[in-house]
Amino acid sequence: MKNIFFIACMLSALVAQAQSKVGPDKGSLVIVGGGEIGPEIWAEFVKLAGGSKARIIYVPTAQEDSTIARSQLRTIRKLRDAGAADVTVLHTRDPKVANTPAFTAPIRQATGVWFEGGRQWRIADAFLNTLTHREFNALLARGGVIGGTSAGATIIGSFLVRGDTKGNTILVGDHVEGLGFVRNVAIDQHLLKRNRQFDLVEVVRTRPELLGIGIDESTAVIVSRDTFRVEGRSYVAIYDPARLTASPGPFFYLQAGQRFNLAERQVIPVPKPVSSTASN
Repeated sequence: MKNIFFIACMLSALVAQAQSKVGPDKGSLVIVGGGEIGPEIWAEFVKLAGGSKARIIYVPTAQEDSTIARSQLRTIRKLRDAGAADVTVLHTRDPKVANTPAFTAPIRQATGVWFEGGRQWRIADAFLNTLTHREFNALLARGGVIGGTSAGATIIGSFLVRGDTKGNTILVGDHVEGLGFVRNVAIDQHLLKRNRQFDLVEVVRTRPELLGIGIDESTAVIVSRDTFRVEGRSYVAIYDPARLTASPGPFFYLQAGQRFNLAERQVIPVPKPVSSTASN
């Protein structure tokens, strides 16, 4: 009996060790800060979804009704240009509809989900804690990819900034719960383009369990388990409440090619190139 108990404890410890602390245990996230998305980011998203075999769910729900059709045409064209032949639109404003098996059926066959930009509270109102939300998590659990831009990036975090229905200048408002594909994280977007680089400081100061991630336009973080790498043309800012008073300031920047450990809240050093100098 002692041996059985010991083995059970070891297995439990190994399972706990295998579970991610912040990011998804399986699958990937492609989180874009808005603006013009470069072909390298679209290509990475489609590749993670299965390339030519990708089955993408496109969610335009963050948009206003008057702009959905135009955004839908543009984004579906970008996805198809990147190699995704199978793209299905999934949209409702009614959480009762989002809670039905018939509505969620396409997600069960999908390999990727893309959230359009707009206002993130619209996504929360439609999908938060519904069967659709559960199926999004199931897609990640089977190794799929979830991505989004602007509001579609912020909704990926667990804490929803700029979620107030009265306007996006209110950082902490009447909607503060995101879909939580990354845990204890608040994601902001359009960082430098809209001069938002100091906005997350107070959010993480008053909520020290959170890590703040601010992403500029045309830039993405690609999350796998508890690490991410930066892709794109601009910068990503990291806001760690434990470092707010440290020199040189309350946040720091990462750029394309750099990696970050979400669990340890540490930059992952870039390996130094091996010298090609031949020895005598």
